[in-house]
Amino acid sequence: MRPTSSTPMSSAPTSVAPTSSALAQGRARLGQQACGAIDALLGRAVAVGEVPGLVALGLDKHGAIYTGAFGRRGLDPDAAAMSPDTVFWYASLTKALVAACALLLVERGQLALDQPAADLLPELAHPQVLEGFASDGAPLLRPARRPITLRHLLTHTSGFGYETWNEAIRRYAERHALPGARSGRRAALRVPLVFDPGEGWTYSIGIDWVGLMIEAASGTTLGRFLAEFLLEPLGMHDTGFEPGPAQRARLADLHVRLPDGTLQAAAAPAAAAEREFEPGGSGLYGTAADYACFLRMMLNGGLAPSGRRVLSAASMAALSGNLIGDLQAGALRSVRPDLACSSDFFPGQRQGWSAGFLVNLEPSPHGRSAMSLSWGGLANCYYWIDPASGVAGLVATQLLPFADPAMLRLCEGFERALYDGLG
Repeated sequence: MRPTSSTPMSSAPTSVAPTSSALAQGRARLGQQACGAIDALLGRAVAVGEVPGLVALGLDKHGAIYTGAFGRRGLDPDAAAMSPDTVFWYASLTKALVAACALLLVERGQLALDQPAADLLPELAHPQVLEGFASDGAPLLRPARRPITLRHLLTHTSGFGYETWNEAIRRYAERHALPGARSGRRAALRVPLVFDPGEGWTYSIGIDWVGLMIEAASGTTLGRFLAEFLLEPLGMHDTGFEPGPAQRARLADLHVRLPDGTLQAAAAPAAAAEREFEPGGSGLYGTAADYACFLRMMLNGGLAPSGRRVLSAASMAALSGNLIGDLQAGALRSVRPDLACSSDFFPGQRQGWSAGFLVNLEPSPHGRSAMSLSWGGLANCYYWIDPASGVAGLVATQLLPFADPAMLRLCEGFERALYDGLG
C-alpha cells in the first residue's frame, strides 16, 4: 500500500449560515405542531445534559422537512451554538460514501463485485483465518478457503473484524501491538480473518480495504476520487478527509460520557499528518447539511439534488438490496466499552446488508418501512433512508461511546415523531 496525501476540504464556507431563516426553511413542510414536538424532544435532551449539542434533519425527495440545531459545539459556555453547518467527524458515515464510489468504478468496468481483491491489492493474496490461540497466547492461523472479493469487503462478510467488537481481533491486535483501526496506519489493517470469506457477517475494516482498491483502480487518492465523482456532483463542498480553516472554525468538539453520566471533552481522531492512508471506513468530516445531499440522492434513485445522475440503476440496486442472503447482520457485541456499547438497532428482527447499508428486512417499530437503509458513526451520528415512504433522517452529535443509550432513545423518539408528524 502506498501512502496517500491528505485531501483538504474547500476552505470557503459554503454551507447555509446558522440563521433562524435557514432553520425555518427546512421546517415548513412538516408543520409547526410536529416541528414543535420534535424541538421539545431534542431540546430537552440537550438542556438536561443527556447528550451534547446536536443537529437533526428530516428529509423527503425535495429537501428538508425538519431542521433543528440544539446546544453548543463544546462544553464551554462560550462555545458557538450548534447550527446546520456545524462540522462533525463522520466516522463510519464515511463507509456508505466510499461504497458508492466503489460502485461507480464497477459501472466503469474498473472494478467488479466478485473480483478477488488481491488482483489490485497483493497484500490480500494469502488471507489467514484465526482459529484461536495456543496455550502460550500465540495465534492459531490457517489459510482461508477462498479469496476475498470486493463484494465480501462491502458487505462485511470478508472475515475481517474490528477490535472494538471482536474479542479475537482485539487479542490479536494487543499481542502484536497494532495501532487502532481508525488510526490511518497501515499496520492496523494487518489482521487475520475470523471466518472464511462469505461464511459469516461481522462489522469490519473491509471498507478501509475498499478505499485502497478504489485508489489502485483509479490511479488517484481516495479523497480526490470522492471529491470529483461523488462529493462535487452532490454539492457536498463541506466534506473531506481534512477540514480546512473554514471547517475547523465550525468543528464540534468530541465528548465522552463518564461512568457517572456526565460529559467530558475527549481527544480528537488522528490528524492527517499522522495517517499513512485516508481511512475509507472512518476518516471523513462534514456537515449534516452535506450528508443530507447524499441521503436525498438515495431517495431519488441515484439523482443528485441538482437533477444530475450520479449512480446508475444497477448501483442503486446494489446499495438498496440485501446482498448477504440468510446471514444475519447488525448486532454488535462490544469488547471495548470505552469506545462502544453493545447494540442491536432491530432486536428480534431479521437484518441484512447491502453494498453500503444495514437493511431492516421488517418494518421498524419506530416508523420506517421494511427494506429501509441505515447506519451510524462511532461518535453517535445516525441516519436512515426509507425509500418506500420517501423519508430520510439524520441525527448528529459527537459523543463516545457509540450506541450511547440516551442517544439511541433520542433517535428512536425523533424517528417516531417525524413519522407521526407526516401522518
